[in-house]
Amino acid sequence: MNKRTKMLAGMMLAGVTAFAGERVEKPNVIVILADDIGYGDIGCYGAERISTPNIDALAGQGVRFTNAYAPASTSSPSRYAMLTGRYAWRKNVGILPADAPLTIGDDDLTIAELFRRNGYSTALVGKWHLGLGSAERRVDFNGKIAGGPNDIGFEYAYFFPATNDRVPCVYIENDRVAGLDKSDPIEVSYKHKVGSDPTGKENPEMLTLKPVWGHDGTIVNGISRIGWMSGGTGARWNDERMAGELLERAVEYVAEHKDEPFFMYYAPNNAHEPRVASERFRGKSAAGIYGDVIEEFDYCVGELVSSLKSAGIYENTIIIVTSDNAPMIKEGYDDGAFENIGTHDPYGDMRGEKYSLYEGGSRVPFIYSWPSAVKAPFEQSRRFGFMDLKSTLASMLGLEMTEAETGDGADGSMLFRRPDAEDYREYILTQNNGGDIALRRGDWKYIAARRGAGAELYNLAKDPHELHDLSLACPEVSREFREWIRRDSLGVK
Repeated sequence: MNKRTKMLAGMMLAGVTAFAGERVEKPNVIVILADDIGYGDIGCYGAERISTPNIDALAGQGVRFTNAYAPASTSSPSRYAMLTGRYAWRKNVGILPADAPLTIGDDDLTIAELFRRNGYSTALVGKWHLGLGSAERRVDFNGKIAGGPNDIGFEYAYFFPATNDRVPCVYIENDRVAGLDKSDPIEVSYKHKVGSDPTGKENPEMLTLKPVWGHDGTIVNGISRIGWMSGGTGARWNDERMAGELLERAVEYVAEHKDEPFFMYYAPNNAHEPRVASERFRGKSAAGIYGDVIEEFDYCVGELVSSLKSAGIYENTIIIVTSDNAPMIKEGYDDGAFENIGTHDPYGDMRGEKYSLYEGGSRVPFIYSWPSAVKAPFEQSRRFGFMDLKSTLASMLGLEMTEAETGDGADGSMLFRRPDAEDYREYILTQNNGGDIALRRGDWKYIAARRGAGAELYNLAKDPHELHDLSLACPEVSREFREWIRRDSLGVK
């Protein structure tokens, strides 16, 4: 930390906000991470066929980032990087099955551990998707589950283990499957069928939602999943109630911890496939089922904000709303999203989608609200990668870390304070699921060479759609990016 940053941190520890000159207690912090919601899906980012008044209200009184990036264009690496402040490709983290071992190691200080050792209660509610158990001891869903969120800083965790299109379709509360009947044990496999439950491949007549590819395993609630499971019948979730049940847990946590500072990582299922809106939101939007589940997500954000206001702690709660990566409108299921989305553009007129290294794959909405501190709302156009949340919040709130604990993170806190802040990094790095990387610096975007494809270079000011590769026309710019890759040990294999 420089001298000024240390001074600001000291003020925060003394209970004085450096933003507004008012005395405040330690602020609560809630990070809301949507699943597969794109840059153009929110009203304050231009959406007209999807209504998001609650998120728009947060943006209207806070800071709206227009150049914020998810660390990766898929879920597991993006979430790993956010929680640890380390590039996910360093550990070869890609999309994980539910029975994969925990990807976060003893050498990774998580954002939850950082808050916990600074006097905060910590909670996870929602999607996990970072593995359970260990390489030596495979996760057993029928007993105590070691190697999970409780082991890396979360005092309380209510979560589903992978994605809502993967088995097992159950919630886990802390270290045990919630509501499991021991006489109906769970068995899970991603290699072969287990048990006698119907599958999408064998029993398509039982499906209420037709799979497109790779989602023809065990049928749960009329929807076939990736993988096979048996048992746990009474513990299985109901897709239609999923968003509401997770919201209920988040609201309960606020009520129970309103008298102490807390950090909550709230990770709803919306708008990941299978998209099943509750009856209240089904058919509500002008963008089909895709819009329906996003409007339901906005409702959940609004209800969580209402719970903070009812508890009298809204003014001194930091709320961050963003998404783990961009969507794919038609991926695993034939749910009519593509056919009924109308003129809505989830990608904000950018090239690429989920899995992609182009802007449409990892540039995401990012909204920051702290009513007691942000007195003059503004738009932030500087680049920010939310892998840096741990370092940024540590600086903002005076939470000490060693250099080793910082990992790959950097302090971007000035972007949250001033619209005219300078860049805090030379470049922002993003990756795809395979660990290939792209770098963004100023108006330039460089996609490093990968298997089967050469390097690409774009000037986003002149070519925002990334249509014209300038890697040969501007060799000196490409050379500078390659030098950064060598200098910073950004080899990804």
